[in-house]
Amino acid sequence: MNPDSVPLKDAIAMRRTFAIISHPDAGKTTLTEKLLLYSGMVHTAGMVRGRKGRKAATSDWMAMEQERGISITASAMQFTYKDTIINVLDTPGHEDFSEDTYRTLTAADCAIMVIDAAKGVEKQTRKLFEVCRLRGIPVLTFINKMDMPGRDPLDLMNEVEEVLGIHSSAMNWPIGSGREFCGVVDRVTNELVFFSKTSIGGAQKADLTRYPFDSAEGRARVPNDEWEKLQGELELLQMAGNPFSHEAFLAGKVTPVFFASALTNFGVEPFFDAFIHLAPSPQPRIMNLANGSEGIVDPVQTPFSAYVFKIQANMDRRHRDSMAFLKVCSGRFERDLVVKHHRLGREVRLSRPHGMVAGGRTTLDLAYAGDIVGVINPGVFMVGDTISLTQGFNFKPMPQFQPEIFAKVQPKDVGKRKAFDKGILQLTSEGAVQLFWPYELGGDVVFGAVGQLQFEVMQYRLKDEYGVETILSPLPYSCSAWVIGDLKTFQKTTNSTILHDQHDRPIALFSEVWEKQYAAKLNPNHKLMDILL
Repeated sequence: MNPDSVPLKDAIAMRRTFAIISHPDAGKTTLTEKLLLYSGMVHTAGMVRGRKGRKAATSDWMAMEQERGISITASAMQFTYKDTIINVLDTPGHEDFSEDTYRTLTAADCAIMVIDAAKGVEKQTRKLFEVCRLRGIPVLTFINKMDMPGRDPLDLMNEVEEVLGIHSSAMNWPIGSGREFCGVVDRVTNELVFFSKTSIGGAQKADLTRYPFDSAEGRARVPNDEWEKLQGELELLQMAGNPFSHEAFLAGKVTPVFFASALTNFGVEPFFDAFIHLAPSPQPRIMNLANGSEGIVDPVQTPFSAYVFKIQANMDRRHRDSMAFLKVCSGRFERDLVVKHHRLGREVRLSRPHGMVAGGRTTLDLAYAGDIVGVINPGVFMVGDTISLTQGFNFKPMPQFQPEIFAKVQPKDVGKRKAFDKGILQLTSEGAVQLFWPYELGGDVVFGAVGQLQFEVMQYRLKDEYGVETILSPLPYSCSAWVIGDLKTFQKTTNSTILHDQHDRPIALFSEVWEKQYAAKLNPNHKLMDILL
């Protein structure tokens, strides 16, 4: 079908834009890879773990990610799955990159929460779920690794409810576990769904066979003791489990739960089929008006608008450029569209737009609300920028989180200073690290990060992308806070120091948490902020 012939309302209704969240190693990137497999975008799924001879995951495009087998940047991909346009945001699982994840979640209309069946709800999962709750993002739960020894499914369901404070509703139920995991009961259709391997390591789609729950053929495939256990668990769910309501799901009051194994593909296809029906199409967003009040941007009724949620440099070494990722919030985008840049107060042309599949680019002529568009950034875009055809508003600002570790960074070779400065300018504009300046003239700049791995990635990328080896000198500070109030009357503690960020906002660095608490008592007329919204 010609895209021009699709009514705007229908084109937007076809879209599903979501993020995948989890604790590291729960299987998030593997699940993303299987989406590509089942959509037909790849014919053989890559393995995530970086063993010699294995493929790197398609969504992990940075060399360091492929070496370590972890996701450390948020990547965006678009593809079609059964007549639905999928925009998936694969986020970093490692907590040191939580700030990148938080920014990416602002672009999601829903989230898939991946939980390891052996470990349950882990620390980073709890943090990311709270962000989804704060932003009103509905969450589907994918309990992964059912092919491995794990915890009792009922215990996992209870933990989701107790730890996350949300009702859980089982949409399917596992038949067997560990090596005996062979299928699921589809509680919506009341069918037995069996899977069988077609390749080693889940490189190909798993075969799937469905039987009515009470059929003799289906019953014959389940051992007697497992059948009795299965019936008991299903009866318990029927009596004491939470009923599923789509309205309650969209309101963030209930999470539908699916049991599966992303590695073997067992349960993956039924999950994706359910997802495209459960997940919402692009939703209205709140905007801040110039007069200080709030309004609503409707995805269909409001002309084109978008905001920058991510900036990434050097995704393609041949181009050596910077890419700004836009979340289209309303209307229709067309190539070479001239839009109003709200922060700069001038018009910009969105030329050379790209659709993304991991590090690969495809030229984009059209996009709609819900889509992610990559545009070349000639130094005019910052994270959080709003663009539109109409102007007069801004989308809510991106949250900024306090750094917890600090360092000074210098090039080993002073002759590489120009390349070093270029690299630092790019990495800080991405939000990969934060940059601070002392108020006293002549002092060195200070780099701040949420976690140590951010510094390792910064040094790696400076060497890999800009040819600059660096020396990192840690500073004796372990926490910080932005200072709100008159800085002239602010009383510093003995070991603290005051810097200012790229927006000229003062931030205090402290050696210990107790020192930060003491500074708060010393300055009752000031506010010490951990997060800036």
